[in-house]
Parts: sequence; structure tokens; C-alpha cells
Amino acid sequence: MNSNPTNTRAPMRVWIGALAFLLPFSSLVTSFGVSLASFLFLVSALILFKPCRDALVRHWPEVRWVVLAFLLHLLFVLACALLRGEKMSVVEKPVRMLLSLTVLAAVVASRAPRRALWWGASAGAVAALPFIAWQRFALHIERPGGFINSITFGDLAMLLALLALAGAIDMRDRPRDALLAGAGALAGFAASVLTGTRGGWAALVLAALVLGRHAGRIDSRRGRALLAAGVAVLAAAWFTPALGVQERFAEGVHDARTWYEGGTVWTNVGTRLELWKGAVMLIREHPLFGMDFDACRARLAAYAQAGRLDPMVLELPHLHNDGLQALATGGAVGFVIWAATLAAPLRFFLRRLGRATAAREPQFAVALGGALVVLGYVGFGLTEVIFWSMKGSLFYALMVFLLMGFCLNAKEKIG
Repeated sequence: MNSNPTNTRAPMRVWIGALAFLLPFSSLVTSFGVSLASFLFLVSALILFKPCRDALVRHWPEVRWVVLAFLLHLLFVLACALLRGEKMSVVEKPVRMLLSLTVLAAVVASRAPRRALWWGASAGAVAALPFIAWQRFALHIERPGGFINSITFGDLAMLLALLALAGAIDMRDRPRDALLAGAGALAGFAASVLTGTRGGWAALVLAALVLGRHAGRIDSRRGRALLAAGVAVLAAAWFTPALGVQERFAEGVHDARTWYEGGTVWTNVGTRLELWKGAVMLIREHPLFGMDFDACRARLAAYAQAGRLDPMVLELPHLHNDGLQALATGGAVGFVIWAATLAAPLRFFLRRLGRATAAREPQFAVALGGALVVLGYVGFGLTEVIFWSMKGSLFYALMVFLLMGFCLNAKEKIG
């Protein structure tokens, strides 16, 4: 089968490239951008049905474990809904996450240029910074969050920054593109800091481990200078009192110490620790398959009534930890299936990252970006249920399959 792009695919190549730009660019500055991009990718894949099908068949051995992980997650959620009598609306999220596979198929079938993704992530981060700064300094909102909550906004801004960093490495020989990507990386970090979100810090540590592991292969002074600039921005944020980063860190340590000593639960950290205590109690009751979330909330209420938990835990919508949430609602079985939707893509990206002998190989930056997305979500999920919202879940699945598609294209030296 001929893998070279043809003239008949040129219009669709431009169109899919535009969608690859739209997804990250619109993720923070609109309330509908992620869903719109998802819908347009799906329609485009249906229009390109035969080439998309052929692309999946050709690359099935490479992508099957990721696809099967998302499929198994959908089947588990569906089985739980049917057996527990839950509303079928709970199936919408895993269905839409699995349908994000159409993004991979469309990218490979159209041979879309990966530069569109880097431009979108960089421009999205640059656009997010003045938006969130206006809310913080003009509207005097202490924890601004744009059209979503401050935690999700801060997490996704951090993710756009990391993607822009990967883009800067990929486009280091294109000065203007690299400049936009560098500005995007710095803007994304700054936007995340302005939200006051601490969950992104854990993701940043995981990202630093991967970047440090492969920094030796970044043979460009511009790329290394960008890494140094990112560290400088974070250091400046830490030592700038007006941004409150040091204050938020010290506050977190104080809140944790207070909770452990039996003091107030009514703090950001204290509420999480109390919720995690309740989550452990829930998991012990149904360790294998868990129970539906309404039943979880009923049990938390019973614990509170018995004096085993502070009643404030009933005011929060979830358990503020993705792993504990998966264990409580799906047990050990559900946790393993959910974790596979993280582990399978991470394995895909890390294997391709390891095969690239230098950053100049097209596959290096795309695989790096994919690994950073997955590790970002792992870090975010330590203090938040980032998969709780449709936007957070859909953005993850779309970006994973989008980057997988570009990885496969890069392997064929396209884009």
C-alpha cells in the first residue's frame, strides 16, 4: 500500500491540520472547543471512512493495546451501569473517549502536519495567559479558572506549556515557530501559576524526570536554552510574593500538619486528607468491584453520622484523587482497567521515545509530547479527579490519540 500523500488528500490534510490546531488552541479560551473539535474529528473520519479504516488496519499491531484499554474501560463502565441500575448517562464519557480513536485514524489517513498541533498548543497557552491574568488582577478573583474551575484550568495550562516545549524541540530549526513555541511554554507555566493550582506541581516533577532522562539528546543550544528559561520562570514564580506560590506551598504543609494533629479539616489540604481517609474506608468494604458513587456518598454520610468522618466531606463532588476514586467505584478490577488507559499510551510513547537516537528524529518530540500528556494526567490525578469532568476526560483521550497519530506519521517521516 502506498503510504505517500496524494494530491486528492491535500484538502483533507489541511482540514485535519486545522482541527489539530483547534483542539489545544480552544481548550482554555472557549467553553466548547474540546467538544467541537471532537465532533468535527468524528465527522471527518466518517467522510474519510475507507482511508481511516485502512490506516487503522495497517497500524493495528502498534495501537491495539491502547485501543483495547479504552474499549475495556467502556465495557466495564457499561457492565457496572447495567448490574447496579445506574443511569446510562455514565457511559457517555467512556464512549466519547473511545471514539477519540477517530482522531488517530484521521491524522494518519490525511497525513496531517504535526506543526499544526505545536502551533495550536503554543497559541492556546499564549491566549490563556492574558485571559487568566485579567481575571486575577482586573477582576480580583483569587483563584481564577476561566470558563472552568481553577484546578482544571491550571492543569491544562501546564499541559499546553509542556506540549509547547516539545514543539520547540521539534521546530528548533524554524526560528519563528520555535519562538512561538517558546513563548507558549513560558505563557502556559505562568497561566498555571496564576490560577494558584498546586496539583500541576506533581505533574511537573514527573515531566522533569522524563525531560532530564532525555535532555542529553537535545543537541540544540536553543532547545537547552528554552529548558533553562522554563526553570528560570518557575524559580521567579517561587520568589515573587505577589504570585503567592511560596505562600500556597507553606499553607499546604501547615494544613497537612494541622489535620494529622487532629485540628481543623476546613482547609484545602485538610478536606482532601479527610476524603482520602473516607475513600480508604469505602475501598475496604468492597475491595474487588467497588460500588456506584451514589452508594459511596451514602456510606460517607453514614461514616459522618457515626462520627468517623467530618460531615464536610459530603459537600465535595468527588474524592479528589483519581486512583482512590477508581478503587472506590470499581474496586481492584476497575482500578486496573482504568489504570490501563494511562499505562498503555505511556508504554506506546516511551517505547518510541527510546527508539529515537536523537532529538532530530521526527518521532522524538511527538513521543515526548505524548509521554508528557500521560504523566501530566497522572500527576494531576494525585490531588484531583481530573477525569471527573467531560472536558478533562475528553481532552486526555483526544490528545493521546492525536499524538499517537502524529507518532505513526513521524515514523513514516511525514509532517
